[in-house]
Amino acid sequence: MQAKPSSARLSPVAIMGIVGAVVIIATIAALTLANRAAPVAATSSGAIDVTRLVQADSPVYGPADAKVTLVEFLDPECEACRAIHPIVKDLKTKYKDRFRLVVRYMPLHGNSVLAASAAEAAGAQGRYWEYLDVLYRTQTEWGEKQAPQRERFLEYARVLNLDLAVFEKAIDDPKWAAKVERDRVDGVTSGVKGTPTFFLDGKLLELKATGDLEVALKAALE
Repeated sequence: MQAKPSSARLSPVAIMGIVGAVVIIATIAALTLANRAAPVAATSSGAIDVTRLVQADSPVYGPADAKVTLVEFLDPECEACRAIHPIVKDLKTKYKDRFRLVVRYMPLHGNSVLAASAAEAAGAQGRYWEYLDVLYRTQTEWGEKQAPQRERFLEYARVLNLDLAVFEKAIDDPKWAAKVERDRVDGVTSGVKGTPTFFLDGKLLELKATGDLEVALKAALE
C-alpha cells in the first residue's frame, strides 16, 4: 500500500524565516569569497602596494625608513618556516638596520592561530622575537597536535621570565585571532599560497634555494 502524500504546509512565517536564512547564508558566502579571491592591484613595476603588505600593528624589525622592506608570511607551525628561520635571523644580524623585516601570518595548521597569539602576547611584553625563536626551536614538541597547546605556550612564557598572569590573559584576547585572520586574507589576495612566502619591496620572491633570499636582499640594498 502506498502512503498518501502529506498535505502539511509551511506557514507564511516559517517560509519567511527560511528565505531570510538563505539570504543571510548567501550574503556571508559572497563576502567570504570576495575577501579570499579579490586580487590586489599591482604597481606599474609589478609590485603589490606595500600598504597592503604592511599593517600598522605588524611585528617589525628595523627602522620604518629603511631602504628595503622584506615581508614574510609565516606560520609558526610550518616546518619550512622553521627551516628558513635561522637564515632570516642571520640576515637581521648581518644587515642590521639596512632593511625592515615585517611579519605577517598565514595559518595552515591546527595550532597556528594559538601559536601566533602567544607570540603576540609575548610581544606585548617586548619579547616577540625571542618567543618566535622558542616556538621554532620547540616546534616538534607542540606542532602537528590535534589538541590546543596552550599549556606548552604558557610554559614557554615562563621560561622567558614573562609576567605569566599578564601573558595568560593576553594570549586569550580574541584580537589576536582577528589579526591573524586579517593577515590570512591579505595574504590570499596578495597571491600567497603557502609558507614561508616573501615579498621584497612589494615583489613576490620566487626562491629556489635558501641562499636566494640573501641574494635578492643584497641586490635590493645595492
